Amino acid sequence: MNLLLVGILLAIIAVAYQIGLTRSRSIAGKGNNSAMLHSRPGYYGTLVALWCGIPAALLLFVWNFAEPSILRHVAMGEIPPQVLSSLSGTELDVIMRRIQSIASGFGVTDTAQAYEVAAAEKLRNYQTVGLIAKFAVVISVALFGLAYARQRISQQYRARNQVEKTISIALALCSGIAILTTVGIVMSMLSEALNFFDYVSPVDFFLGTEWNPGFSTTGSAEGSYGLLPLLWGTIMVSIIALLVAVPVGLMTAIYLAEYAKPRFRAIVKPIVEILAGIPTIVYGVFALMVIGPFFQSVGSTFGLNINATSALTAGFVMGIMIIPFVSSLSDDIITQVPRSLRDGSLGLGATKSETILKVVMPAALPGVVGAFLLAASRAIGETMIVVLAAGNSPILHGNPLQAVSTVTVTIVNQLTGDTDFASPQSLVAFALGLTLFVITLGLNIIALYIVRKYREQYE
Repeated sequence: MNLLLVGILLAIIAVAYQIGLTRSRSIAGKGNNSAMLHSRPGYYGTLVALWCGIPAALLLFVWNFAEPSILRHVAMGEIPPQVLSSLSGTELDVIMRRIQSIASGFGVTDTAQAYEVAAAEKLRNYQTVGLIAKFAVVISVALFGLAYARQRISQQYRARNQVEKTISIALALCSGIAILTTVGIVMSMLSEALNFFDYVSPVDFFLGTEWNPGFSTTGSAEGSYGLLPLLWGTIMVSIIALLVAVPVGLMTAIYLAEYAKPRFRAIVKPIVEILAGIPTIVYGVFALMVIGPFFQSVGSTFGLNINATSALTAGFVMGIMIIPFVSSLSDDIITQVPRSLRDGSLGLGATKSETILKVVMPAALPGVVGAFLLAASRAIGETMIVVLAAGNSPILHGNPLQAVSTVTVTIVNQLTGDTDFASPQSLVAFALGLTLFVITLGLNIIALYIVRKYREQYE
């Protein structure tokens, strides 16, 4: 029913826009002379729609937020005090679900108690009355806002200022939501990571060279929780991926932006970008079944011992996956370099390759650095490819031809199966996730420093 109410509200908002538009045009006079109005007619229509929609939408949100608590309190009022006092929190939740099932008509499998039937009947009545009241109040508020805004329309009314102010507030709220979401994620991870450090010393975690967590039912930290093998595995796989993606992606971008004909570019660029839309699990299976055995056979030909699941396999396939991130973003930045810079360089006698190397690429460097940063962040946070192709061997070594384990793989392993989120064996996943966040933040800070230093030099 909420969906129906939202649909009705959207229809009223659409009608409100048309009413505001028509009203402003009638005030403008014959010939729709908008010069007589402070704002264009579209702003008046938008203003009426906002006055119609925003108060009603806020009321609907508050109503839906408060309604479950009120109905729960109403239903609990029918439970005898002696029964209510003997129930634990979990048992009370079970009783409330039974009452809701009876009220909805689904019923329960066993015989319902008399107080459950009475509570369900009262709950059903309140739900019916509440639904009718919700429709009446929300639609009335929307119509009142429509009438109020329409009445305020005049030649000198600053509708544009009001609309733009409302939009600015909405954009600020959206930005605030994004910031608060990030802060909430970080704070939740930080709190759980601090709980983990109650069991394991931060020094042993960040500087430990052995990863061998022990699982116990006592909640104690058994085994070793050294981060360095996982961190080095993540860095090794990411470096291999960047060594594949950065040269290929950047050269692809330069060719498509500077050398390719428009028709060829229109065909090739979407094909390259398709790589970004392939699910990562498909890349993982491809690495496990094709690339890994291929590298193993090539290595045996030259007398090298290359594991089918290794850092090389995972990094190579991950590099293929992030090529579109480098090529597409770099291509967009390169094509935005002003044509006058190219013409000036060519006019001074530089060749096309010299112009690209000494003029175009320095001008596009901030965007290209951003593309590399995105590719690095994507590689560090990748999970499915390394789960299937890296081998899951948390041993500290420098051989990319052997199996490794990464931070993301370990997070998956620690949170898989029946998990007690109060044990160090599970809490360590939050410490690992926080570590990944700090690494990504560090990459962003370094890239920002490089870009600012470059801009100070060339601007």
